[in-house]
Amino acid sequence: MLSGRSAVVTGGAQGIGLAIARALVAQGARVVIGDLNEAVARQAVEDLGGDSFARFSLCDVRDGAMVERLLDTAEEAFGPVDIFVNNAGLTRDATLRKMSEEDFDAVVDVHLKGTWNGVRAAAARMRERKAGSIVNISSMAGKVGNIGQTNYSAAKAGIVGLTKAAAKELAYRGIRVNAVQPGFIATPMTETMPEHVKQQKMAEIPMNRVGTAAEVANVVVFLASDMSSYMTGAVLEVAGGRFM
Repeated sequence: MLSGRSAVVTGGAQGIGLAIARALVAQGARVVIGDLNEAVARQAVEDLGGDSFARFSLCDVRDGAMVERLLDTAEEAFGPVDIFVNNAGLTRDATLRKMSEEDFDAVVDVHLKGTWNGVRAAAARMRERKAGSIVNISSMAGKVGNIGQTNYSAAKAGIVGLTKAAAKELAYRGIRVNAVQPGFIATPMTETMPEHVKQQKMAEIPMNRVGTAAEVANVVVFLASDMSSYMTGAVLEVAGGRFM
């Protein structure tokens, strides 16, 4: 579905980001991973088939100049960017009483400002060709909130608002901006959760199972492809019916 297209995935070295990169390559795209973990990212490039299919660019999404260099790398390697996926993130969990201002700022800066940097930079280049798909990774935490995640929940909710505002601004230029809200997905981070927390989350899922990173990636591919050509400003939940 994506043959001949150039894509960028921030935070694409592991977890959901790597699954997204893998799914894009499987559908014919060429992908540049932006990440801060160089060793893991270079291994991801090899796993994706090497330099003919993927490249890596060191990128801190909080830094607009580094995001621009990420796009430069993609254009030099594979041509004008058709798909940009804002996936980079981190967590600094604590209750409201215990959370430091630094931990609040760190999470909001990476998730929300980082997504803004990505949307802004990608859209500036896509405008010239009047085409492009931007996919932002939010979270169900941005819909319902999670205890101990006021920073993360606020940032992920902000991504939804950013997505809709950008979609309205960019639609007339042929650029689509959509978001995905994953629920309880099997990742290294969720595997470390205490068992009682896992069971509580499972009880909230009508499909009665944990989702996979590949299932999130498949929805990103759909939004990146022409199969969703009349969709913009949409927020798709990949959560097994949780909090529907």
